[in-house]
Amino acid sequence: MASGSGSAAQPGLPPASGGVSGYPEGVPGYPFRGPGLLARVIPFAAVAVLAEASVALPPGPRSQPALIASVVLLLATAAAFALPWPRLPGWASVLVPLVYTGSVLALILAAGADSGVGMVLLIPVLWTALFHSRWESGCVVAAIMIVVVIISLTPAVVAGPVLARRVLLWGALATLISVAVHGLRDRIHRSQEERTRLQDRLHEITVLEDRERIAADLNDQVIQQIFAAGMALQGTASLTTEREVRRRVESSVADLDRAVRLVRQAIFGLEREANGHGLRRDVLDLCGRLTPAPEVIFTGPVDRALQPRARAQLLDMLHETLEVLDGQSVPARVSIAVGDDSCVAVVEAGLRPGPAMRSGPARELSGLRDAAARAGVRVDIEPVPGGTRLAWRFPRDPPVGAGQP
Repeated sequence: MASGSGSAAQPGLPPASGGVSGYPEGVPGYPFRGPGLLARVIPFAAVAVLAEASVALPPGPRSQPALIASVVLLLATAAAFALPWPRLPGWASVLVPLVYTGSVLALILAAGADSGVGMVLLIPVLWTALFHSRWESGCVVAAIMIVVVIISLTPAVVAGPVLARRVLLWGALATLISVAVHGLRDRIHRSQEERTRLQDRLHEITVLEDRERIAADLNDQVIQQIFAAGMALQGTASLTTEREVRRRVESSVADLDRAVRLVRQAIFGLEREANGHGLRRDVLDLCGRLTPAPEVIFTGPVDRALQPRARAQLLDMLHETLEVLDGQSVPARVSIAVGDDSCVAVVEAGLRPGPAMRSGPARELSGLRDAAARAGVRVDIEPVPGGTRLAWRFPRDPPVGAGQP
């Protein structure tokens, strides 16, 4: 991949950040769907099923209706994973551990308060502490304390000091687990953020050193050699009296002066990009994912030419265009040129074969025209030998409301 302002690497995609199992908290449906679902559910489901099956051991269940209610509530908990969570309110997720807490209450009433199955009350506590927010853990802790009160008031247990002791100990244990696990999750999250910041800083330092070296080499060697060549040509022009020869030499000297200015712009772009993530890097990342990669040319100070919204629009349009066009049919080329008042992006390539080619370029490219019109950007589409040329002109100061559908 070539660039008009220097060679460029093709870095990979940035790592996805998020919560547990790569699926961030706050996304509708977490933790009931998404990556790592089986790893989250299987350990808890195995303990829950084992607790239900343990009631069959001698002397058997003491209350069949309570056992049936426990099984129904457990099945309702499992069925909740199939709900359309993205369309439900965010607070609805706390209902699942609360329903399972009700299943545990019915199971304890079916097996007896002295059966030992009461320890499964820790399941909803651990689940919410690992995968839910603090207020949801608080709701589950309160529900468990209510369950302990109900169990302690059954005829088989003497109320009074026993009730107070059970409520106090179970509430303290559940709170301890919730606070400890939430604190551990916060520390892990902070350590991950710190590691990401250190990695980004190390990458920036490495890139900065490379750019400083490239800029120094360009300034110390290339510019001086071009300048020396221009001076030599000027001296040569003074040795001839032929007007045409002098004109051509002076034209070559002017071309060398323009080359010096372009190299200095490239050096300035390297220095500017070292201070942040610029448009140049975004375009190279986008084109680097294509096979074969198109030729990329930059002219002028590209990195800070556009406002963030206009830059996002340009990248979106480039992405859609490169999906429609075929870089293998003709030599694909992407160029970004920045002037005093505008930034022009040009893509030249052929249409991809298949249904798009049979339906004609006008129909296939109409969506690109519509997207440009909605963004308030001028776009020119014209045929070239073997393909199509698209050019967008973004103003340096975007109009108010640009980018709004």
